[in-house]
Amino acid sequence: MNLAIDHLVIAAPDLDAGSEHVASVLGIAPQAGGAHPRMGTHNRVLGMFGGMYLEVIAIDPAASAPERARWFGLDSEAVRERLRDGPFLAHWAARVERPADLSRWQAQYPDRIAPAIPMDRGALHWRLTVPDDGSLPAWQGEAASAGEGLFPTLIQWDVQNHPGISLPRQDLALRRLRGQHPHAELLRQGLAWIGAASLIDIEQTDGPPALLAEIETPTGLKTLR
Repeated sequence: MNLAIDHLVIAAPDLDAGSEHVASVLGIAPQAGGAHPRMGTHNRVLGMFGGMYLEVIAIDPAASAPERARWFGLDSEAVRERLRDGPFLAHWAARVERPADLSRWQAQYPDRIAPAIPMDRGALHWRLTVPDDGSLPAWQGEAASAGEGLFPTLIQWDVQNHPGISLPRQDLALRRLRGQHPHAELLRQGLAWIGAASLIDIEQTDGPPALLAEIETPTGLKTLR
């Protein structure tokens, strides 16, 4: 598959806190995005070089509770616990480039790729892989699974003018996306299988999983975590 980094996901207890977190590290605050009624969330976004962007996402207090679990693990106790300490870099999404078709690929490997659900926001239309329980994607092995935000969500835009193109491009460039995980080799195997091994560097750790983005800014290289 031909994959590219589509966007980085900052989970936040609310959009203001998430925007302040990003601005404190990168020096630029995300701008207004929109709501996702199907998921009960809303976001703010920030364009970057290389056809990618950054998204701050939070549960929308004005939205009705969705009929299904929210995406990016926002309903999970693990994510809720981390959010008590503030916003953090929770996840990333890899874009499936045409002529490949995400839905067809998922149908071929339903045990390895989560369902690709259709989404829309205004003029934007896309498909995104979301496990039925809303959890962050993981790669399954014989004795363990590896994920915790390091294994990407897959996205395919069904419009040409997707946010990586249409958002105002700020003076920000992702230099390196890296992850730390106790099952690093298992995670590397999964990333290689989907064609994303070159997009993120995975390091072995005895501590908890972590996702870090090294971003070039007007004031130097900063690490968003």
